[in-house]
Amino acid sequence: MENTNQSNGFNRRRFLQTGSAFAVAAMFLPFGGNKIFGVNNTATGSVPFVTLNNGVKMPRLGFGTNTLNGPTCVQCVSDAISAGYRLVDTAHVYGNEEAVGEGIKKSGIKREELFVTSKLWVDFYGYDISKKAFQTSIDKLGLEYLDLYLLHRPRGDVKGAWQALEELYSEGKIKAIGVSNFEPKQMDELRGYAKIVPVINQIETHVFFQEHESYKLLNKSEVQMEAWSPFAASRNEIFSNPTLAEVGKKYNKSIAQVCLRWHFQRGVVAIPRSSQKAHIIENLNIFDFELAETDMRTIAGLDLNRTQFPEWS
Repeated sequence: MENTNQSNGFNRRRFLQTGSAFAVAAMFLPFGGNKIFGVNNTATGSVPFVTLNNGVKMPRLGFGTNTLNGPTCVQCVSDAISAGYRLVDTAHVYGNEEAVGEGIKKSGIKREELFVTSKLWVDFYGYDISKKAFQTSIDKLGLEYLDLYLLHRPRGDVKGAWQALEELYSEGKIKAIGVSNFEPKQMDELRGYAKIVPVINQIETHVFFQEHESYKLLNKSEVQMEAWSPFAASRNEIFSNPTLAEVGKKYNKSIAQVCLRWHFQRGVVAIPRSSQKAHIIENLNIFDFELAETDMRTIAGLDLNRTQFPEWS
């Protein structure tokens, strides 16, 4: 769900320790150059994996696709995979599964090297209709199976939908099943009838809403936490936050990179989204530094303990 693009483009997120003069010059660097906005054209290092509670390995950093559509989506997905991303996240309600599938095909990377997630929308909850909706999704994606399939929200016939996912998982059509936007109480309700425990809960979590209760409970129950909006969709002026900028200055990293590294060190999977190639690459370059414990505590102090997406409540 992440949206990292705003009309002010470059200035909205890039913290450059080298100063404003370089920032102006960097804006005119050609896209094909060795560096883009001070970021290497290829990501450094490969993305580490986390082992989910069913033994499946999942990349700890991926590429989100919400609001990307058409040729832009195709190109962005292809660019992301070429840069080194192996986790690609989509959903029925995004309306872009066909474009995501085309981007995967365009990348030329073998299917078995990728980890593809999609989500079942609430309009299709129910045992029979959920199975049909799953088939529609993989047909649009042009895939024979999904690595991860999630219930997008806890609404409607969750029980029937979960039963359908369990059977699809048992049939080998999905390698792992999970949920999204489930609160602790709703997770407990699901556990009451589930034969298969969710491997993941993809929720809103970022520096302004750190979800400490869910974080502790998910860790305790061995359900992986994933952040669908690691930058809070640019809300609360995250890309001009002075605390995050100061932390970034210490490591010569952008605010975006600091946020993603913070998620990584908490053990949270993140799926940032961008339509700009420079930012797609930048977001992947977080494995060549480590935030000090003092910086982790400083960032913890930014928590407002409230959603930045009240329209979703």
